[in-house]
Amino acid sequence: MDGDRRRWRQCLLGGAVFAVCMAGTTLPTPLYGLYQEKFGFSELMVTVVYAVYAFGVIGVLLLAGNASDTVGRRPVLMAGLAFSAASAVCFLCATGMGWLYAGRLLSGLSAGLFTGAATAYVLELAPKDGASRATFVATAANMGGLGCGPLLAGVLAQYAAWPLYLPFVVHLALVAVSAVVLARLPETVRDRQPLSTVRPQRPGLPPQVRSVFAPAAIASFVGFALFGVFTSVSPAFLAESLDVHNHAVSGLIVALAFFASTAGQLAVGRIGVARSLPLGCAGLLAGLALLAGALWWDLLALVVASAVVGGVGQGLAFRGALSAVAAASPPDRRAAVISMLFVVAYTGISLPVIGVGLLVGPIGLEGAGLVFIACMAVLVVAAAGYLLRRPARAHA
Repeated sequence: MDGDRRRWRQCLLGGAVFAVCMAGTTLPTPLYGLYQEKFGFSELMVTVVYAVYAFGVIGVLLLAGNASDTVGRRPVLMAGLAFSAASAVCFLCATGMGWLYAGRLLSGLSAGLFTGAATAYVLELAPKDGASRATFVATAANMGGLGCGPLLAGVLAQYAAWPLYLPFVVHLALVAVSAVVLARLPETVRDRQPLSTVRPQRPGLPPQVRSVFAPAAIASFVGFALFGVFTSVSPAFLAESLDVHNHAVSGLIVALAFFASTAGQLAVGRIGVARSLPLGCAGLLAGLALLAGALWWDLLALVVASAVVGGVGQGLAFRGALSAVAAASPPDRRAAVISMLFVVAYTGISLPVIGVGLLVGPIGLEGAGLVFIACMAVLVVAAAGYLLRRPARAHA
């Protein structure tokens, strides 16, 4: 019993480190308006800056997504914390767009190192019979951390001094504490190899994973696409169309989507993985419809409802996807397979964002959002149909 308590404590501490890193990746979200005023760049540049982060994630996942399976979880996570700290330093030193690009790229590198490795690490730190709860800890740390970033930055930017500096100083302090915590946690990879043995991984999946990966990947792509566009352009929509200039409110609305995702993930244990994936797609479709209404009628209440409903749908789909993939993966390939799932997810979080940014100029922010919603709705319906025909077979 004492051993189980110790392992759960370690699992939760690992999840806290995971959350701190992910919070750093969304910290600039409510601050982009201030950066636009300071540096005078367009809405397209906001989406490009946002997408640079996703390209950094995808690059690391493809080149070193399996690194922690080889050299160990802790060294990779320490490197991720170092990149996260470097990203915060770039934002603190920002005197032009180049610093923002560098900061977002470094943030993407940190998230790329963390996503697969930290998820696998949290699962391995938990007791052997706690896979379901550990999966929730990992996914909640991921999404909860992403939600805490804009909330923290928005509150500090609105109610404290130095809005473009204090959030990153606070994050640097949290990263330092996280490094100390991580150094005290045990390594879970027994057969570790030197760093020189790490090779870029080719896109590929073990045979036993392929049957569950396709529906998991579809659900992840759609959910992350919705989050990508929501977090990159919603602050501008709130300011331009709804006259909401309070950074704390802007950060809270974005955070609600991620917190709702955590609530959706919690519900998977009761409804099961197979049902959570199609139900998650239904929630995403409802969230898209609410967002379309918000854009059409300029209603703040529908923006909030879209964040909550779409977030719950994303949480149902994402935890179901992760549970299915993790359960089917062999232990020595688990981080690599999870990384491949995140490659698909972060493709969803980057390409649609750039598409919206390109459309803002000719048809405006609201028109671009409606085009995005229409495209994602088609994809959600197709994904739900596929999931109903070929449900995932895994344990929650």
